[in-house]
Amino acid sequence: MKALQLISLLVLLSVLTACKKEDPEPVYEAGSNEYVNDWIYGEMSTYYYWNKELPAKNITGISPDDYFYQLISSKDRFSWIQPNFIELLNSLQGVSKEAGYEFILYNNPNIENGVIGQISYVKKNSPASENDLKRGDLFTKINGTELTVSNYSTLLGGISENHTLTLQRYNEATETFENLGVQEFTTVNFAENPHYLDTVYTRNGKKIGYYVYNFFATGPNSSDTQYLQEMDAIFEKFKSEGIQHLVLDLRYNSGGAESATINLASLVGTNISPEDIFVKRDYNEELKEALIEEYGQEVLNKKFTQKAANIGNILQSPQLTVLSSSRTASASELLINGLSPFMDILIIGDTTVGKNVGSISIYEENKPENTWGMQPIITKSFNSEDQSDYDMGFYPDIPKKDNSLIVKALGDQQELLLSEALNYLAGDDLPALKTSSPLLPAKDIYSSIEQKRRFGIYNIDAIDLLNQEKSPYD
Repeated sequence: MKALQLISLLVLLSVLTACKKEDPEPVYEAGSNEYVNDWIYGEMSTYYYWNKELPAKNITGISPDDYFYQLISSKDRFSWIQPNFIELLNSLQGVSKEAGYEFILYNNPNIENGVIGQISYVKKNSPASENDLKRGDLFTKINGTELTVSNYSTLLGGISENHTLTLQRYNEATETFENLGVQEFTTVNFAENPHYLDTVYTRNGKKIGYYVYNFFATGPNSSDTQYLQEMDAIFEKFKSEGIQHLVLDLRYNSGGAESATINLASLVGTNISPEDIFVKRDYNEELKEALIEEYGQEVLNKKFTQKAANIGNILQSPQLTVLSSSRTASASELLINGLSPFMDILIIGDTTVGKNVGSISIYEENKPENTWGMQPIITKSFNSEDQSDYDMGFYPDIPKKDNSLIVKALGDQQELLLSEALNYLAGDDLPALKTSSPLLPAKDIYSSIEQKRRFGIYNIDAIDLLNQEKSPYD
């Protein structure tokens, strides 16, 4: 058994001894549904946060995904399983087969049962970045077929392979949308870098840092720290430029690795030290008892780390301004909750998802006959003041939905949410983009971000939990 991201094989034996009953195990044919389902039940009974609600063990030959979802608590919105654990692990690090753009689908207000897509952002160095594609571009056809309420799910199934989009773009000079025609997009296995944009604005004598961070990951793979090193360098620049406020754009950040979350929190937090608790974890009763017995009470706490590039003590109130959306989730919410006891946080945008629980990646790496990987919820998170009351999301201090038919590029000072933040922090009044454009429907019908397997992830790291020897980035 392999439960990477939580407990090493060496320690796993002692934890399992403490958590599992000594029942004789039936032998199932390797790779059979019964074999996989027996493995699923064993792992869930050990790690699952709601393991007391599991039904009595009954191993059948139904498909492993059907079996897994029969075990899930009614309180659980987030656990999942998938047939290929390699794809699961890659997705958590931002690796997927795609062209390199994210989008949102809305009901087309001009066509009955019609659907319109809007590009949210184009990923740097992706195939799509070589196309003539920009944030805000609209598309109504995929592979030449018009999007409708009844067919969009089927059409979206084709965008992981080479495909075409029929595009329109707003022309500010003429104040109309112009047809761009059909563009061809190539797909590759692409590793997205989460650091989308960082810059400093000087407004009304104030220096304001702006950082667009799109998911929490340590590097292109879980053993790599490239992205953490890049994050440190960004904050070294912010510190050297003497910024007085930080605007952190998390509207497209749906979560990721806890270690990356702590790294960011340790760069931002005000008056923090390595002795201060960032997050407290709660587990199921048996697992918590076993961990405390093995490692002591402190195993339930994760603390800030010492970062030379920390900017918290040079920031003025509100020290952190977060731009949010209905897709801001999990590790992003963990960051807000964990920093709240230490600094003033202003939220501008939409109500966040509301995920105060975390998961692990469980799979059998050395059993090629079992390719399944699962991501069950195993912990609930609290901050240093024992607060965990954001299961309905964080409601913004300044509500503002990012659903205009016409949008500016991320980083443009007239972009809707950024302009709101800059005006508030600088005390001046540079207007946001003013047009007569209608808003798109407040509730979208599909988001490519929500379909990423990393959506809503707060992923626990094994080496962090066990207090083993750590690298500077753990």
